[in-house]
Amino acid sequence: MGTRLKDKIAIITGSSSGIGRASAEVFAEEGAHVIVNDDGGREGLGQQIADGIIANGGSASYFKANVFKSEDLKQLIEHAYTTYGRLDILMNNAYKGHTASVHEQEEEDWDQVFASSVKAVFLGSKYALPGMIQAGGGSIINTASVHGLLGGRRHSSYDAAKAAIINLTRQMALDYGKYGIRVNSICPGRIVTEGKIDFLEKYPEEVRRQKAVYPLGRPGTMREAGLAALFLASDDASFVTGHALVVDGGLTAQLADSVSESLEEGLGILKS
Repeated sequence: MGTRLKDKIAIITGSSSGIGRASAEVFAEEGAHVIVNDDGGREGLGQQIADGIIANGGSASYFKANVFKSEDLKQLIEHAYTTYGRLDILMNNAYKGHTASVHEQEEEDWDQVFASSVKAVFLGSKYALPGMIQAGGGSIINTASVHGLLGGRRHSSYDAAKAAIINLTRQMALDYGKYGIRVNSICPGRIVTEGKIDFLEKYPEEVRRQKAVYPLGRPGTMREAGLAALFLASDDASFVTGHALVVDGGLTAQLADSVSESLEEGLGILKS
């Protein structure tokens, strides 16, 4: 076990799977007590993740809260303060929704994407910040995406929401830096989460495409995204705030014609 987050109290929303789960595991490995969260939709899963962290020598608990509900988020934050006396790290990570091109995007889906990400970042931070101000510091990490930096086909609501998160992150960094509170975001590229494993097995051509497009020759792992969040949560990033940390294997470092060339060359090599 490490000590980079020794005795810190951390909440990670949407942490029963994906990047949130990996972040919870690495935070706990570095000494934090992690409050695992989900909406309870997959009964018992959140508690199972917390139990797994404990079994591996870490410290964790589970708190059910739906980020779509303001009162749930308020209770989640209050739980940290009433149970542990403080909240050192808040990672706004939860996301839910269906995205599409604008003319095909349903209004309710658009609203769901923004409610689960942008509004939840606003509300979670709103409830956490007074305690962090009183304590004289804290770290807030918001899960954005490379889709917040560049546009992607058929991703209207997702792209717009992730871009909003990045700029909200910058704005909060300006307002709360004087209180010792750092606010940053992570911008992952393609990360192989639990839900994508079956997809990639079903569509091997997508694996070949990603090998060709990503300069590192592969998509990222959940743990790699979690380690990026760990850096921002820790004192290693003590002079980093308002930053959008890109974790994408070099995907966004390329000009469009370079991507096209890499794709054609890579697929040609793989097919031969």
